[in-house]
Amino acid sequence: MRAQITAPVRHLLDALSGAGPRVDDPVAAAADAAAAGCAVALEHTPTADDPAELRDLVARVAAAGLAGHCALTVPVHRLGDAAAGVARAAADAGLDVALDGAPAAVDALAAETGPVTVLVRAAGPGAEERCRALVGGRVRLTESGRRGAVADLAFVRCLNVLMSGAGRPGVGTADPRLVAIAGERAAWNDRAPDSWEYVMPWQVRSEQQRRLVAGGYRVRVVLRSGPASAAPRRPAGRS
Repeated sequence: MRAQITAPVRHLLDALSGAGPRVDDPVAAAADAAAAGCAVALEHTPTADDPAELRDLVARVAAAGLAGHCALTVPVHRLGDAAAGVARAAADAGLDVALDGAPAAVDALAAETGPVTVLVRAAGPGAEERCRALVGGRVRLTESGRRGAVADLAFVRCLNVLMSGAGRPGVGTADPRLVAIAGERAAWNDRAPDSWEYVMPWQVRSEQQRRLVAGGYRVRVVLRSGPASAAPRRPAGRS
């Protein structure tokens, strides 16, 4: 029998991993983040890949008057064909939309959805080329959970591409070294503070987040909710 992980232990493991704790009420947490001067990235893992959970979250965010502060990350790889409906619901409610998934599926959905943010994992295969292809749009660069000199170098290479372009990068890191490098690259490329943003896990290095907001930087915090143990749906036709 598989051991069950209780909610308090799951929250602790998430926090120790650097991904940030999962929140039980993302709408309340989004209100707190907005009050602190941060934008919000909602990353909800739906139970059994149920798109209704994401549409319900969108409705609750809109009803709370928080749509303008929030972006919904749509897990294209989990939702499959239902991803388009969720993305449209979020956009219609006034939320920004971010797409996470395989490039081909994400690009197809982006073409029919309109302006979206695309997540790119810096340590993934072809990440730098992917950033070059998307450099004129909105890209959220993430660390992929990998650490070390090789992963950091891959992140910086992608960062250099995005900061030198005309798009709107989101720099997904709470690592103080990479945070500093992002600020340096933005200054080198004469970027206005509102032309890019830091993206950091909620309640991870909170003091750093407060300093950045106070310094005039745009900070978006990632609110993770839903069951931590849900496995992504396997794409059709693949083993």
